[in-house]
Amino acid sequence: MVTILDVTKPDAIKPETRRVRHPEKQKRPDTEVKRKPEWIRVKAPNSKGYQETRSIVKENNLVTVCEEAGCPNIGECWDKKHATFMIMGEICTRACAFCNVITGKPNALDMNEPYNVAKAVKQMGLQHVVITSVDRDDLDDGGAEHFEKVIRSIRAASPGTTIEILTPDFLRKPGALERVVAAKPDVFNHNLETVPGNYLTVRPGARYFHSLRLLQRVKELDPTMFTKSGIMVGLGEERNEVLQLMDDLRSADVDFMTIGQYLQPTRKHHEVMDFVTPDEFKSYEKIAYTKGFLMVSSSPLTRSSHHAGDDFARLKANRDARVAAAE
Repeated sequence: MVTILDVTKPDAIKPETRRVRHPEKQKRPDTEVKRKPEWIRVKAPNSKGYQETRSIVKENNLVTVCEEAGCPNIGECWDKKHATFMIMGEICTRACAFCNVITGKPNALDMNEPYNVAKAVKQMGLQHVVITSVDRDDLDDGGAEHFEKVIRSIRAASPGTTIEILTPDFLRKPGALERVVAAKPDVFNHNLETVPGNYLTVRPGARYFHSLRLLQRVKELDPTMFTKSGIMVGLGEERNEVLQLMDDLRSADVDFMTIGQYLQPTRKHHEVMDFVTPDEFKSYEKIAYTKGFLMVSSSPLTRSSHHAGDDFARLKANRDARVAAAE
């Protein structure tokens, strides 16, 4: 099982100087951390491949969402040399109730990061890479230029690698989305995270219909670019709300949907309201396909970047098959 400590890099900081990871959550009452069912328990990572990936990440002074968000799949993915790089630092300007990434005032951008990410991608021999980021509401463009530089650096260092980006919403940042799309990632992912009725409590800094519009705008700018979005379940949503969200994504012409179980990082985070069963996830997958998605990944341990390379290959094949069938 994965254990998450609610402090900033505890191994590197003396006990008397440890900073609380989520100061904005400290006044919240503790909530019960429910015992996980058997179907979502994982072993602690300790393989040779995991250690090699960890070394490459540390050598290049990089941050991964795998570590910062406490992803349960880190052992499996890192063993296969798959890592999701989180650019623009490890401190987020938002304070979503579900997220384990540090909240606070971010540091200045690392101008060497695009080069270092590209170097790591080449070292790891990645055929497909996922790049995400913290929210950087403090930057005039929300970090769009930095995304662009990372994409272009990877293209230069490893031209055969396909690139998937998982971006923030660039709320109130005119021109930011257009700049990122112009850099030509292969997949543009932006997660809705949850149903609209949960936004005030789960994702208060975001706007549901702005996120939908962002995904729709990507297709308007480049109809050939794959779009992707994901949600967590177990946050108190109703089944009919999830089905309506699927319709909303299809109205924005989103190609790929992911659905995974929300896991509570600490007692100060949003409570897990329900552990959705594997059968329920399968049902969501079947319904989503009937609504027209090219790809659907729906399981308790599904995460945005889990099996992203294999899923990208299937995504392309599914689109080719649909185009051929329409001719």
